[in-house]
Amino acid sequence: MRKIYIFDTTLRDGEQSPGVNLNMQEKVEIALQLEKLGVDRMEAGFPAASPGDLAGVSAVARAVKNASVIALSRSREQDIEAAREALKDAQDPCLHLFLATSPIHRQHKLRMEKHQVLETAEAAIRYAKKYFSKIEFSPEDAGRTELDFLCEVTEMAIRAGATVVNIPDTVGYLTPYEYGSIFKTLKENVTGIEKIQLSAHCHDDLGMATANALAAILNGADQIEGTINGIGERAGNTSIEEVAMALETRQEFFQAKTTLTLSEIARTSRLVSKLTGMVVPGNKAIVGANAFAHESGIHQDGMLKEKTTYEIMSPETIGLKESKLVLGKHSGRHAFREKLVDLGYNLDDEQMNAAFAKFKDLADKKKNVTDEDIVALLEEKLIETPEVFSLETIQVSYGNQSTPTATVRIKLLDGGHLDEAAVGNGSVDAIYNAIDKATKEEVELDDYSIQSVTHGKDALGEVHVVLKQGDYSVLGRGLSTDILEASARAYVDAINRLIEKRKSPARSRDNVTLI
Repeated sequence: MRKIYIFDTTLRDGEQSPGVNLNMQEKVEIALQLEKLGVDRMEAGFPAASPGDLAGVSAVARAVKNASVIALSRSREQDIEAAREALKDAQDPCLHLFLATSPIHRQHKLRMEKHQVLETAEAAIRYAKKYFSKIEFSPEDAGRTELDFLCEVTEMAIRAGATVVNIPDTVGYLTPYEYGSIFKTLKENVTGIEKIQLSAHCHDDLGMATANALAAILNGADQIEGTINGIGERAGNTSIEEVAMALETRQEFFQAKTTLTLSEIARTSRLVSKLTGMVVPGNKAIVGANAFAHESGIHQDGMLKEKTTYEIMSPETIGLKESKLVLGKHSGRHAFREKLVDLGYNLDDEQMNAAFAKFKDLADKKKNVTDEDIVALLEEKLIETPEVFSLETIQVSYGNQSTPTATVRIKLLDGGHLDEAAVGNGSVDAIYNAIDKATKEEVELDDYSIQSVTHGKDALGEVHVVLKQGDYSVLGRGLSTDILEASARAYVDAINRLIEKRKSPARSRDNVTLI
């Protein structure tokens, strides 16, 4: 199977992302991880751009032993000299020369005719050949260069001594068909093309960078250039992890593969994200947080029966432990039951139905339902207490210049309802006064406490109340993402327990307290 070489430019093109500025230590840290990933070549920077960039490339060149270290250079002798200085300690140095070739660049940026572009590029390659055995030449904006002229440029680069010719879609303009056709044309028409490697460098301005890179492979490209997480100028570059996993997953189609250590992909992605400050979108292919996460009940059911129903890749392949069945409002009963088993609960059908209904109610209010949320729900729901009263609705009116008022609707065992309103010293006090009026129970609030079960703005809140009535003392508990609702539920729960306790006075105080 044909090998595709991986040219990583995270440290050069990736660093050109707006807002990204890697120091020398960070560049070396990423470079060493790229070496673990197994990239064949890594572009460490543009030494002529600044003394800091030259020092950064030098540090990478000294640190990396098992990959070719590349420095970018314009087709100018002073740039080549800066790159030569930066790469002097590299085990396997390579120079990357470039010069624009498209009509728009020739006219507006270079102010050169075709023959001048050819002469300038050839002179630069021949000068560099005195110091470098490996030279890659890129006709910048090749995608918008006349095809006959691009063939001429490629032939010139081969004659002058380039070992790789890169065909960049610099502005992400081409479609996969157009980009693939360029490689096919070069392979069929350029004299000496068999002496060099053809490389593909794509940008993602129209969202086609990965597709274009794969089209290039199908049409004879030997090397793919890209970045980790697809970072880079404007909309970014080809995502190396996407190309690698496409080749791995669809080997029978592409008949080509990389030699990357795929299990290092996740770790490399996290490191690049951390050091560049560029957060990976949750829906990003391969390395996004949701790439191996499933919330839909239909999908979860399929995954639990056979993973390949909804996963074409294994998360373990890229270095993740396992897929995630995310519990949310779209989750089904099968996934919920499996989660309960994982948490150590074996429920009968009746308990399962009650817990699942409670879970669905919470999932409508909370984006992500955590294990802690589920445990809290179960601890609340699985203790069997007859519900003489159940909270149906509450409404609270509060302002710092007005008296808090609460209205509650309490559902009775026979299906009837009690509606009451009351004022109070605060919102919770008003709610409790309204519940007292509805239930006709005279109780004393002995203790009230709130704690967060989970984290974040939509955290599940847990309220504990202790009510006293004569010699009786009971603990009630309520859970909700709304702390006022949790307070009301805890109070009603305690009243139900109080009623139950009065029916069984022989039971000890410890036995009727819910923990």
